[in-house]
Amino acid sequence: MTPLRLGTRGSSLALAQARSVATLLGDAEIVEIATAGDADRARGDKSRWTGALEAALLAGEIDLAVHSAKDVPSALAPGTEIVATPRRAEPHDVLIGERTLDDLREGARVGTSSVRRRAQLLAARPDLSVVDLRGNVDTRLRKLAEGSHDAVVLAVAGLKRLGRSEGVPMPVDVMTPAPGQGCLALEARREDARVAELAGALTDRSALVRLTAERAVVEALDATCHTPVAAYATLDGDLLSLDAFVGLPDGSSWIRDRLDGDAGAPGALGREVGARLLAAGAGELLAEAERLQTA
Repeated sequence: MTPLRLGTRGSSLALAQARSVATLLGDAEIVEIATAGDADRARGDKSRWTGALEAALLAGEIDLAVHSAKDVPSALAPGTEIVATPRRAEPHDVLIGERTLDDLREGARVGTSSVRRRAQLLAARPDLSVVDLRGNVDTRLRKLAEGSHDAVVLAVAGLKRLGRSEGVPMPVDVMTPAPGQGCLALEARREDARVAELAGALTDRSALVRLTAERAVVEALDATCHTPVAAYATLDGDLLSLDAFVGLPDGSSWIRDRLDGDAGAPGALGREVGARLLAAGAGELLAEAERLQTA
């Protein structure tokens, strides 16, 4: 049987993720694909990370695209579908430089490239100086060590996939993770039953249920990567709990919500939370955040 070809971005983190999937599948070839996001990390929407992989998928150059679920737009390329969600890695964000936000000095410089993290940092500590920090994990940690920042915020999952363990995870009610953070989403051609069967065996029910609820919030809000939106679901038996956050990039206005629901209907719970946020004014916040980020 011909080995599956796994398409992935060429970053160290993306390759580590793809290798983990290849190991689970037992025999797979990894194909590196350059994306628009790799060429220009500062511009465009989520499709800049996924578009080239989806094009290669539809062209038959790869059999399976391996994505960080948080980078996957709510609308996939026509003719493709997510066929598997392996076991979720640690989804929280981590503060590196101090143990907690309260321990940071007044006016401390905190680095992040995420508008979601920026909004929540400033919602909790308006005095902070949140500065743009880009590059891979090693680059960001090097800048912290050089003293240009007092702290940085990164994803625990990314650190662990690279064999690192710095920092202290932040509470969800302070820093709600991005929808799908810590999850991998495996995308295939819709008509490729062989790939769907092989990859589908990797699916973890808890990861799939939680990811479905979180992505439903984003879809209900019609959110983009320019807007500070967070959603994080936890599963306890048949009880699914969903936390969500929407705010302005400067932290001056924000909305949080938490709702419990049936694990058998994760999409419905996500849509209900999205509707509750919209009823509380999330639409206006998102429109203003989009205007500010794209001006």
